[in-house]
Amino acid sequence: MTDLNGKKVAFLATNGFEDSELTSPWKAVTDAGATAVLLSPSAGSVVGKNGHEQDVDAAVGGAVAADYDALVLPGGVVNADHLRMDPDAVEFARAFFAQHKPVAAICHAAWTLIEAGVVDGRTLTSYPSLKTDLRNAGATWVDEEVVVDEGLVSSRTPDDLPAFNAKVIEEIAEGAHAGQTV
Repeated sequence: MTDLNGKKVAFLATNGFEDSELTSPWKAVTDAGATAVLLSPSAGSVVGKNGHEQDVDAAVGGAVAADYDALVLPGGVVNADHLRMDPDAVEFARAFFAQHKPVAAICHAAWTLIEAGVVDGRTLTSYPSLKTDLRNAGATWVDEEVVVDEGLVSSRTPDDLPAFNAKVIEEIAEGAHAGQTV
């Protein structure tokens, strides 16, 4: 297994996240030795669409991307819709691209990346209903289990989590990617 000791990974979610799309990558990165931190627009805790509750470590409004080695965005329609309307969440995601750091988005999480203006010219996958949104934002959408484009990891659904998690760990271990930019 790839060693992520000393790495700090931000997870960004709010209520309505797809439970397994938070818990599975979280377990994968922590099992690999990284420290995982849950950020959200509000303090307290967040609850997934299937009832998983997790404490929020910090509000995204006070978070700085420079303090983290990577960002993971779980999906869930409600989660992604709320995050893309939160200016702090959008700016936090954009900052990872400006710093060339790995970002991973699964399912509907690509909505936050569209709002951040970072998908133009990139190749991604997502839940199929986002295909047109991504294409309209300038991305090339493909229907594949997992796609990696210069440090940007994307997958479609919870069925893709094993491949998604493996690539997330690989990209975090590789570190900065010059092509990962705004």
